[in-house]
Amino acid sequence: MRTTSIIGNDISFKKAGQFEDTRFEKIHNVIFKNSTDASIIVAQEIADLIRSKQEKNKKCVLGLATGSSPIKVYQELVRMHKEEGLSFDNVVTFNLDEYYPMPKESNQSYHYFMHQHLFNHVDIRPENINIPDGTVALEDLNQFCVDYEMNIKNAGGLDFQLLGIGRTGHVGFNEPGSHINSGTRIITLDHITKVDASGDFNGIGNVPKKAITMGVSTILRSKRIVLMAWGQNKASIIKRTIQGDISSEVPATFLQNHNNTTFVLDEGAASELTRLETPWLVGECIWTEQLKNKAIVWLCQHTNQSILKLTDRDYNNNGMSDLLAAGSSAYDLNINMFNVLQHTITGWPGGKPNTDDSHRPERANPAKKRVILFSPHPDDDVISMGGTFAKLIKQGHDVHVVYQTSGNIAVTDDEALKFAEVCNDFVEKDKSGINFQAVIDSINSKTIGQSDSPEVRKLKGLIRRRESYAATRYIGLKDENTHFLDMPFYETGMVQKKPLGPEDIAIVKEIIERIKPHQVFAAGDLADPHGTHEVCLNAIFAAMKALKSKPFMNDCWLWLYRGAWHEWDIHEIDMAVPLSPDEVMLKRQAILYHQSQKDRVMFQGNDSREFWVRAEDRNKSTAKLYDKLGLAEYEAIEAFKRFEY
Repeated sequence: MRTTSIIGNDISFKKAGQFEDTRFEKIHNVIFKNSTDASIIVAQEIADLIRSKQEKNKKCVLGLATGSSPIKVYQELVRMHKEEGLSFDNVVTFNLDEYYPMPKESNQSYHYFMHQHLFNHVDIRPENINIPDGTVALEDLNQFCVDYEMNIKNAGGLDFQLLGIGRTGHVGFNEPGSHINSGTRIITLDHITKVDASGDFNGIGNVPKKAITMGVSTILRSKRIVLMAWGQNKASIIKRTIQGDISSEVPATFLQNHNNTTFVLDEGAASELTRLETPWLVGECIWTEQLKNKAIVWLCQHTNQSILKLTDRDYNNNGMSDLLAAGSSAYDLNINMFNVLQHTITGWPGGKPNTDDSHRPERANPAKKRVILFSPHPDDDVISMGGTFAKLIKQGHDVHVVYQTSGNIAVTDDEALKFAEVCNDFVEKDKSGINFQAVIDSINSKTIGQSDSPEVRKLKGLIRRRESYAATRYIGLKDENTHFLDMPFYETGMVQKKPLGPEDIAIVKEIIERIKPHQVFAAGDLADPHGTHEVCLNAIFAAMKALKSKPFMNDCWLWLYRGAWHEWDIHEIDMAVPLSPDEVMLKRQAILYHQSQKDRVMFQGNDSREFWVRAEDRNKSTAKLYDKLGLAEYEAIEAFKRFEY
């Protein structure tokens, strides 16, 4: 169990089962199981600060951030305002940055973001809101930046600064090369930053090249700084920031010089910190089975040896001598780990009938299972587990694929326009009720940042739907076993989605109750750049929890796969399904049926490869790891982790 609390500036962290040693770390940090719990605690610290200032009849000066990281903090602050009477009457805010040029009314502007998520819902005085102005004339920018600095100083300085962090290590828009003495200024955005923002702007070509940002020195003058980071895709830069040397190449490392900074992280963002990634190199450990397995796999990779070749000397020389001191020999440890991995491998993902299943990942009975394969977007099924999908069908199971969202925002305007023009040439209005000329006109008149019209969204959703049918037919699935939920939280026409609601959970609950599955496969890849996977998984968790008392749920197992961004670490895998060369090719072709997602992927994150290439490389890499560890050699492997709900 992990407990974390923040009271004022006092943050304590305990992790049961592991000796905590932060000798490699240069910035104080706390780690939460998930971003929701962390955000509530951060919001509470801000609320306590606001109230303490109110009691002294003083202004509370907040530095605020935008992006996905602080959204849940703002939601909690709004809740406290509405339900607990938290007043913002004494609050003065200064935002970190704004794109340039950028009109305030654009839904990509940070002015729009802050009003949408916070200012429109609380009693803050409009004159107390300060956001860099993306409409200032170029010749007036220098004076604007000087004035922004003076306004912060005249307000008494920042009492609290909330930060996120970019993959370049930027805080605000202080990109690599920013000086520690830099003040508020205009800056040219790094290419990686523009790639990360490209989904919000419908392509990298539409992302502004510049931004106005508070400087590093402006941030460092804050009395209190809290930086938040969520997800595995932030793990590398978080490790570099917390454990690396101070460098202008990673501007966030300048925070090492601040005496009242805390990084608030979820497990994914913290996963590469030495005390979590390789705690045996830091200090004494309490050796759980999972930690022992992780360490042995690491030792094999570190020494470039297979499991059965590891010696006592390998363990002793790499921080794992206490495993041997506990009475185990290298031979015993190696054999046990080899068997653990061996037992994960199966060519029968639905269980092999009429066999002893005591050392198999799935049950032998019932021989023919009802299976739900949940897919957040209309291609995650084949990208993540296309080979396993085909095996389940071939082995006679009753497989249902359930697409949780329409995926319409991932279809480019050019792709939709192509389909609309073809349809318009064929008929004026088809039976779906779409007026294709209206769709063409809407796309051609669309401005950057404008959301799609309902008809455009409908067409884009139909494109994804028909691609899905083509792919599942190729795999061998009957059309009647393909289901589309079109969960409401997704249908905003914009990258920003609505929160998960009761209607979303009810839709998922209904299909689980209707099919009564023995197996549920779901996306456990939370590195999705825009969070749809996490929302879809939370809907499944909530639905299964609500159904837990139903008799059929006693026989229902939940398996998590990972998608296009990361794979399970070897020690985390509970079921490894080998694929033959023919099955790899079948999976590739199924992915390629999703033609709208080929070549110009809008939401590919930090990986420029196409989804089919990523999936194939990932599956082949997993197979190579098993091979190097001394297991059988396969062409590719799809991996799954069983989740106890």
